[in-house]
Amino acid sequence: MIVALLSAILMIPLWAYAPSIPLLVTGAFLVQFMVQGAWGIIPAHLSELSPDSVRGFLPGFAYQCGVLLAGSVGYVEALLAQRISYANAMAITALVVSSLAAMVTALGPEKAGIHFGG
Repeated sequence: MIVALLSAILMIPLWAYAPSIPLLVTGAFLVQFMVQGAWGIIPAHLSELSPDSVRGFLPGFAYQCGVLLAGSVGYVEALLAQRISYANAMAITALVVSSLAAMVTALGPEKAGIHFGG
């Protein structure tokens, strides 16, 4: 997962500063491919971390809390773009979000070999 995240961070310049449409499309595809590969397993991981009594509720609730926080990112990015170029605002936003996600993941617990209750 860390390799995919680092790859996505390295691809941000191709996406944010692409001088042509084909390079922009290539950069956007590669960033999304790496992000989905790295974070597509998060719902299953949240299920493993959840206690038995809230396993059906907690992953969806955590997802919605993330959506609530992420809703402000577009506004903050637009404010940032008024002061610097939009390409720089996109790159900085992607770098900050990716770095914060990596830190949260690295600091979080892991429950390898967990057995679900029953």
